Amino acid sequence: MTTTGADAPLDAVPDPLPDSQPDPRPVSQHDERYRIAASRDARFDGQFVTAVHSTGIYCRPSCPARTPRSTGVTFYRTSAAAHLAGFRACRRCLPEATPGSPEWDLREDVAARAMRLVLDGVVEREGVPGLATRVGYSERQLNRIMTDELGAGPKALSRAHRAQTARTLLTSSDLPMADVAFAAGFASVRQFNDTVREVFALTPTELRSRRRVAPGGDGALRVHLPARPPFDVQGLLEWHALHALAGMEQVGFDAAGRVASYGRVLDLPGGPGWFRATAADHDGVASGTGGTGASGARSGRGRTGLDLLVRLTDLSDLPTLVARVRSLFDLDADPVAVDAALAAVPELAPVVARVPGMRLPGAVDPHEVVFRTLIGQQVSVAAARTAQTRLVAALGEQVAAGLVPGVPDSDESVARLFPRAGVIAERGREVLRGPAARVDTIMRVAAALADGSLVVHGGQSLDELRSGLLAVKGIGPWTADYVALRVRHHPDLFLHSDLAVRNGAQELGLPGTARELSLWSERVAPWRSYLTMHCWRPIIDRAMDRTAATSTNSGKEPR
Repeated sequence: MTTTGADAPLDAVPDPLPDSQPDPRPVSQHDERYRIAASRDARFDGQFVTAVHSTGIYCRPSCPARTPRSTGVTFYRTSAAAHLAGFRACRRCLPEATPGSPEWDLREDVAARAMRLVLDGVVEREGVPGLATRVGYSERQLNRIMTDELGAGPKALSRAHRAQTARTLLTSSDLPMADVAFAAGFASVRQFNDTVREVFALTPTELRSRRRVAPGGDGALRVHLPARPPFDVQGLLEWHALHALAGMEQVGFDAAGRVASYGRVLDLPGGPGWFRATAADHDGVASGTGGTGASGARSGRGRTGLDLLVRLTDLSDLPTLVARVRSLFDLDADPVAVDAALAAVPELAPVVARVPGMRLPGAVDPHEVVFRTLIGQQVSVAAARTAQTRLVAALGEQVAAGLVPGVPDSDESVARLFPRAGVIAERGREVLRGPAARVDTIMRVAAALADGSLVVHGGQSLDELRSGLLAVKGIGPWTADYVALRVRHHPDLFLHSDLAVRNGAQELGLPGTARELSLWSERVAPWRSYLTMHCWRPIIDRAMDRTAATSTNSGKEPR
């Protein structure tokens, strides 16, 4: 057997003999990945799987089982490729319960763009024809490209995604088996049973019996989302808290006034949904997924990631919600690679040491990011928040009573979704305030998004996304780059013209002018988006310190 797919060599491969002299001979990709598997390096979990010929199972790179001989394994970029080759998932290391690959955010090619859309559930909603249309290729071309690059076509990748969703529902809820089957996207209970047995070598009933914690009985799903350590979860909780809109987003504080949770309602294909995210509980009791990692992680030690409480109008939206939350918190990033590149620059070494595992804030709704960015231009965060909250209160759709825990069904505190583009295009001028040029730009964007002449989604290439935005009168490079950082999750965008970035850069001892800072930032490519976040961090820290003091002194309930 040979390795499937035209994979590029992986970076940061651990050297099993660090004290030896470098070997001048070229190392094959198989040998690189075998070294990773032999070292059980958890940083590479989710980037490929190891299929063991003698047992017929595939594992994550950090699986604690004895490492087979190099000739006895095949490496696949995706679990779907391993499924097609006849392998089943390891029961010990649970390779499906890993962070996703950071490769899909780094790459701009068709396979990566399509993979981002597959993870968002496009194949389940629109089929392979819809996926092909979005990336601009025929079904046949797309299937060939993805099979060559990833070892599996769109249907097989979607099937693996459904299997992972089924496992999550089985281990985080008391839903009847038939409900789990259809919520995960299977056409029949028989197809569901067959797929679960084939992928996990367990029946659905056996898989459910392996969960570690029973559901809470409140109708909510409890889902653990793993991330690679280190993970600056507090930084992202504070970022989202600082920008939270009353009525749509909820922020919880601990006794010391620090942000402890972030929740929000969001518009999903099957109807409104809600989630609340907290830092993963290290004692292992908060999550019901049972899929937290290998060895120590599964016993509750060293858990890294988020624990979610989820409520949905349509359970089939769970994989879409999970994919969007993963993007919102940058859970598939490779923080070791990012931190190593930034810390190699002397001026940034103490910054990275202070805040390791910096993440980018993503998006659960690309259109929302566009509107909030335009409304927030050239005003303070507080002023932007006020204007955005007013827009949600006036034009946002009310969600059903009971979807958001603790929010009564009253006019004052009702939960609302961010308004859709069509609604803003029709009624936005009734609500929007500020310079006429800015309001005109927002209205042009709303009309273009509503009629489809402007397309903004995470499956686009960076050039495609930026060029589409810049073609709209009133949108400049800063807006296009900020939206790309959030929606496209691109790791190499530095917002050197941003005043807060420049102020933060000066506090870190970096050049203060836009031009000098832009040139200086090139030394940390391709991770300049993370440099942007480090420059913003001092400003966010001060704002949250003031919020914590106010929250503690006022004695008010968390909003």
